[in-house]
Amino acid sequence: MPELDYLRNIPIFEELPPNDLAAIAEVTIERRYKKNMIIFMEGEPGEGFHYIKSGKVKIVQISQDGREHIINILGPGEVFAEVLLFNHGSYPATSVAIEDSVIGMIKNNDLENVVTQNSRIALHIIQVMSKKLIHAQRKIKTLALSDTLSRTAQILVRLSQQYGQPVAGGVQIAVDMTRQDLANLVGTTRETVSRVLSSMKKDKVIDFAEQQIIILDEKRLERYQER
Repeated sequence: MPELDYLRNIPIFEELPPNDLAAIAEVTIERRYKKNMIIFMEGEPGEGFHYIKSGKVKIVQISQDGREHIINILGPGEVFAEVLLFNHGSYPATSVAIEDSVIGMIKNNDLENVVTQNSRIALHIIQVMSKKLIHAQRKIKTLALSDTLSRTAQILVRLSQQYGQPVAGGVQIAVDMTRQDLANLVGTTRETVSRVLSSMKKDKVIDFAEQQIIILDEKRLERYQER
């Protein structure tokens, strides 16, 4: 796929005209990562803004006792390390390829040079980042007000929408996740999320085997979000 088409599928760039996209494409670097390879480590000097051309990436933070906390799981077209836009700080989290992945990267200095020559690009990026900040604030509110069942349902619905694949009887979430991975996304313990999943399975809302989850009844799962 041509670089312009990749950039056009990224929300932060999708509304830009071809000339602006071409200017950004000229400074884009492509990197390839095998499954489980680290893309960057928390605390390393930030190089720039990343986006996923193919594959999947998890964003994690490591606690002082060595435990991994998954912040997000991302797929094609999604961006990460965008907090470093126009900010020469360090990476706030670690990113790991959870399958073979192709990553586009735009270095801060290069993007800043493009933006200084085109204020329209700068304004568009600011507008998109403002929307992402509002989304983050809503997520924090959800975590504060929702119970574990509701939060688990919200995560499963989101993962199903992003990575769902039709299978016999439902929609399979095409991401290998341990119970601990899911618990980290939900913001609870592995034991608690296991009980919630077992309850959903008993109600025939989902089914699961090992690290695979299948959504059997999307409508009921969506209603769980409102509890």
